[in-house]
Amino acid sequence: MITVVFNQKGGVGKSTVSTNLAAQSAKLGHKTLLVDLDAQGNSTYYTGFDANEESLTVADMFKQVVGIFRTAKKPKEFVHPTPFENLFVMPSSPALADVERELESRYKIFKLRDALKELKGEFDNIYIDTPPNFNFYSKAALIAADGFCVPFDCDDFSAQAIEHLLNNATELKEDHNPELCLLGVVVNQFNGQAKLPTELVQSLKQQGLPVLESYISATVKVKESHSKRMPLPFYLPKHKVTGQIEALFEELSALQT
Repeated sequence: MITVVFNQKGGVGKSTVSTNLAAQSAKLGHKTLLVDLDAQGNSTYYTGFDANEESLTVADMFKQVVGIFRTAKKPKEFVHPTPFENLFVMPSSPALADVERELESRYKIFKLRDALKELKGEFDNIYIDTPPNFNFYSKAALIAADGFCVPFDCDDFSAQAIEHLLNNATELKEDHNPELCLLGVVVNQFNGQAKLPTELVQSLKQQGLPVLESYISATVKVKESHSKRMPLPFYLPKHKVTGQIEALFEELSALQT
């Protein structure tokens, strides 16, 4: 399955959620690919992958389709192993920002879908981390995906932005990917002792939004795992939040069967 972690707002935990879901998948023995479409490269960094000058990135894959590469390469040549068994990454690059306008002008919005279609048979699960806006790369990811989930960081601004986000995704589904499925809203950085997060989550439910049952609690251990460049299923396999990620993975998997 191809799953996109998408939100138009920054700082809601897209990279954390996508990387930890991919890590949990890999830990369970599934051959898993993480595609990092955010030019900041946080997911790539989090997986522990260290690029060098010769490392082909997702930006290189896109450059190829606009004629910057003379020799066409297969999608698997842009995929690299990480230090963790079964976990692979198609790494980000700052060059994503440079090539975006040309990709848009040449309407290459389906090229990611075509590349992942080739790779889908080689991987049990594919996760895509997206940039914090509804740009070319977010659209390409949603066109390529089977389903998407929306991280929500229990902030009032995030709550206000969800309706607009879902309207954009619905329009794209109608125009380009009728099979695209909203898997649900992932409650992230949740503090059950505080009043506001509980009220905001309850408000989403009252609006009829599919809030997933597996919440991810706020904890400094997530930031520690970022610093160690070790996703939580590998860094702290017995921690409470790791258990929440496991539950979220299982919940999403059940929705996709």
